[in-house]
Amino acid sequence: MIENLNPQQRAAVSHIESPLLVLAGAGSGKTRVITQKIAHLILDRIFLPEHIAAVTFTNKAAREMQQRVSRLMPQGKATGLQVSTFHTLGLRILRKEYDKVGLRNGFTIYDSQDSSALLRELLRKEGPVGNDVEDPFRWQISQWKNAYITPEQALAQSSEPKAYQAALLYARYDHFLRTYNAVDFDDLIILPAMLFQQDPETLGAWRERIRYLLVDEYQDTNTAQYQLVRMLVGSRKGLTVVGDDDQSVYGWRGAQPENLQLLLTDYPDLKVIKLEQNYRSMGNILHVANALIANNPHQFSKRLWSEMGHGEPIRVHHCRNADHEAERVVGQILHHRFKHNNEYRDYAILYRGNHQSRPFERLLREHRMPYYLSGGISFFERTEIKDLMAYLRLLVNPDDDTAFLRAVNTPRRGLGPGTIEKLAEFAQKNRASLFTSCFEAELATEMSARAYKNLMEFCHWLNLLGDSIERGDSLSVVQQLIDDIGYQDWLEGQSSDPQDFERRWENVQELLEWMKRLARDNPEHGLSDWLARMTLSDLLDRDEDEENRNAVFLMTLHAAKGLEFDHVYIVGMEEELLPHKNSLEDSLEEERRLAYVGITRARKSLNFSFAATRKRYGDLMRCEPSRFLEELPADYLSWEDLAQQSPEERRERGNAHLAHLRSLLTE
Repeated sequence: MIENLNPQQRAAVSHIESPLLVLAGAGSGKTRVITQKIAHLILDRIFLPEHIAAVTFTNKAAREMQQRVSRLMPQGKATGLQVSTFHTLGLRILRKEYDKVGLRNGFTIYDSQDSSALLRELLRKEGPVGNDVEDPFRWQISQWKNAYITPEQALAQSSEPKAYQAALLYARYDHFLRTYNAVDFDDLIILPAMLFQQDPETLGAWRERIRYLLVDEYQDTNTAQYQLVRMLVGSRKGLTVVGDDDQSVYGWRGAQPENLQLLLTDYPDLKVIKLEQNYRSMGNILHVANALIANNPHQFSKRLWSEMGHGEPIRVHHCRNADHEAERVVGQILHHRFKHNNEYRDYAILYRGNHQSRPFERLLREHRMPYYLSGGISFFERTEIKDLMAYLRLLVNPDDDTAFLRAVNTPRRGLGPGTIEKLAEFAQKNRASLFTSCFEAELATEMSARAYKNLMEFCHWLNLLGDSIERGDSLSVVQQLIDDIGYQDWLEGQSSDPQDFERRWENVQELLEWMKRLARDNPEHGLSDWLARMTLSDLLDRDEDEENRNAVFLMTLHAAKGLEFDHVYIVGMEEELLPHKNSLEDSLEEERRLAYVGITRARKSLNFSFAATRKRYGDLMRCEPSRFLEELPADYLSWEDLAQQSPEERRERGNAHLAHLRSLLTE
């Protein structure tokens, strides 16, 4: 098993004498190293599987790691091993220690929409609010939590009026989260970390559970995640982290590539092993990647190399404008696919901002070429799924006011905004949740008899369903809920046409099927665990099938991280676009890393393009080629221009277009 590794990979798998940093370049086999190391720790009886935890950032990466470990181990040997995302590990800790952080059993996880709704409600109490006014506050609160900053600390360090207002809102927001027995996504990290800091006994118990910790994509950890790892490991040597400071591109959401450097301070006996052999890309691609990233300062230097040969020159396309750029790129893909008989999935168009996709989408549609646009609407953002999830959340946590407000009038129950406002005022005055307040006798004097009757019928019905959940089969109760509220008929009445209703009802059925799978795979778990699993899946997953689609991929450079394609087109290589104008002063190094990530997605060929003019905010602006193009070695670049094409090349492209048209007519 270990014999199939290169010398550096083998050294990383074998090293257990001290904490280890594996500096893993793009395409250097880092997942293989992590999974082989887990197998080594278990099969050589260094640690029991239940004392090993491996964490990464997406469910997809965690699943892949788990599957690869399973293939390396005899059946049953890995039982008890914990392979998960950071947030799932945090959830696991909170599920066991909820009472120590001010929560009750069955707490709810708020997604971004739930957090926005709560913040908007808190802001509304201060006066009228406009559209999306809560978004900057939500972002700031998330930044504070990722930076391991409490509301009290935020208040103490905020001198500007806006920052102070945000800190006050942070304190109220966290207070109401606990009142509603809820946590947001960032709490899944900061709450366990702060618990461990304040409770040595609890920390000691978790250190006994997790005796060896492996962390993937360590360059993407934020301060709260860094603190969680540092406390779990303590002074022991049981730590392997895998990371690449050249691929740290999430500074905008709190990632700290400096955490790699802190390892040297925290663990003086740290061993550093570099993985520099690349198994993905041709030599020319790696050469320009190395040249670009060499312009960034480095605590740890490395240089990628490959045994796969030089490959094609890197092509640069100078275009007149954005529409011409789309014509050039789509035409190139059409011609290249015809010439080499490739699949559509072999091609990816990568860009800095989502708005750049539009001309490419239009051209691909016109040519009837299938494409997949990354970053579409999430399954759990669909109205029908939000509706039903609100009901399910209420069944396990009746104090979830956000869920209550959505469910109480979906479908409508004759409870107007005035009634709900009176209930909210009553609840606030009594410092209780909306659901609990409904059972206070004085509430009847606050509203009409008819409204009070409708409200009480809803609450008593919820109580009965909640009791049924406690006593029996959760799945049958969920089906009963859908039937009781007549949701199918209501959804049909809300849909724009029969096809729209069919799509929306299929989503409801998909939700039910998902719950059936969770019940089958985890029979010991109940509705509360299912909801937590589904919420985390939505927050952390890419579309599972995205890499299996036979379509041209369109996505941002950020979304492309972790993926790879045979042929990559990086478009919009212009100053103020890549690098982005907002990053020119303080984030230029991260913009360079983002371009590096894009380059290292390519296996066989790489193309850049830039426009001479581009519309910005309705005005036509002249564009300068990106400084990153100037940082690439000139002798590795082939500057493509239509005027320079030979008659044979133009004829070949014409034939490719004709062949594509014939295939469409045949279809």
